[in-house]
Amino acid sequence: MPLYTADALVLRTYKLAEADRIVVFLTRDRGKKRGVAPHARRPRSRFNGALEPLTEIRVAYFEKERRELVNLNYAEIVRSPLKDANPESLAYTHYFAELIDAWAADADADERLFRLGCAVLDALAVGTSPDALARYFECWLLRLQGVYPDDLSLSSDALAFIDATRSATPADAGRLGASVGVLRELERKHQSIITSHLEKELKSVRVMHEIRRLPQ
Repeated sequence: MPLYTADALVLRTYKLAEADRIVVFLTRDRGKKRGVAPHARRPRSRFNGALEPLTEIRVAYFEKERRELVNLNYAEIVRSPLKDANPESLAYTHYFAELIDAWAADADADERLFRLGCAVLDALAVGTSPDALARYFECWLLRLQGVYPDDLSLSSDALAFIDATRSATPADAGRLGASVGVLRELERKHQSIITSHLEKELKSVRVMHEIRRLPQ
């Protein structure tokens, strides 16, 4: 059973048996993988802190032919979105990870999608507005998937934001001049497109809406 090492982004985890976790992660060169992280739920697990959504890791795993789950050997944190995170930005990291998970294909490398996820991490690290960053991310994700309509019924300010994302980095998203009203307009349009293609609403969307309603 060969051992592979890869740069990866953690997308989600869920419980397995008494102490293990299933980890879904996107690798740079081998696409999306699912694996077992043994004893990951124990207090002194070697995976502690490395399996949070959108954490960039260096991972090693064993993979057996024709077996769906790989076996994680170790996961070393490269960058974590948890540093200095507030509830709002933390909710957005779950949203970004859930979106990538929904669109990434199993075992099908998509370096553009991986690089987009890493660039979002860079932007969060320098304090980019997560709201503006989410609209930027949606624009590019839908473009990469080939499902962004050419003709969008939007205000001129919203169209200007979309056009500006073509030459801006994720870290620039908060400086593209979009008002809160424009960001909400884009959010509604993007969520309509995303829900239509995925045929479901993402769980993290509801969480973000609930956090917005909390008193500041």
